Amino acid sequence: MADENGDKLKTLIVDDEPLAVERMQVICAKMEDLSVVGTASDGAQALRLIEALGPDLILLDMTMPEVDGLSVARELAGQDERPAVVFVTAHDNYAVEAFDLDAVDYVLKPVKPERLERAIQRALSRRTDTERSESKWLEELWIPHRSELIRIETDEVSRIDAERDYVRLHVGDRSYLLLQTIAGLEKRLDPAKFIRIHRSTILKKEHIKGLRHDGLGVWSVEMDDGEALRIGRTYLPKVKAMAGR
Repeated sequence: MADENGDKLKTLIVDDEPLAVERMQVICAKMEDLSVVGTASDGAQALRLIEALGPDLILLDMTMPEVDGLSVARELAGQDERPAVVFVTAHDNYAVEAFDLDAVDYVLKPVKPERLERAIQRALSRRTDTERSESKWLEELWIPHRSELIRIETDEVSRIDAERDYVRLHVGDRSYLLLQTIAGLEKRLDPAKFIRIHRSTILKKEHIKGLRHDGLGVWSVEMDDGEALRIGRTYLPKVKAMAGR
């Protein structure tokens, strides 16, 4: 599958490990959508080559000496015309930072060809989707799960609970842990869709059935599955305002 211009994605591989670069070159050589135009062994060299070669896609290692992958992505984030970034890393704990920088995907090492292929298709879809939303609010989350990261759209999340330095995302009858504070996540969620009702709970508004006064100033939210969740006093005015009370 080629992009809308019939051209391959000009791709730059960035990794400080020669064997990792070689492996990526072998995998990429078998993908008809890609044309590897260069490789870089550190972030500083990557930025120079990006300026010189104008790649469409960067397969970017996360941890490198001096200028790391996140620093490269931050530098690119300020540019109007910038390549798509797919992080390729052995570390799953940088996903939040990566997607804050609008990364297309986050692939864990050792890289499986079929997993990289999915990342490439995401890069192609983003390139050709002229109606892609530019919302400032978080639209998807990437959750470490076994040997890869799984993508969850925020619209699929019905409830978020704080668990120390993690949050638990409730998606249908399943739940997932993400290394992220609830306060940090709240700032990135669309307030038109989500509301925090307690220091440890955020809810998707469409799943709220109503409010219940339990007496002595105590209020609860009634969920569409029948569960009742207590509203923290700090958050009560905002919840009441949502309900027009």
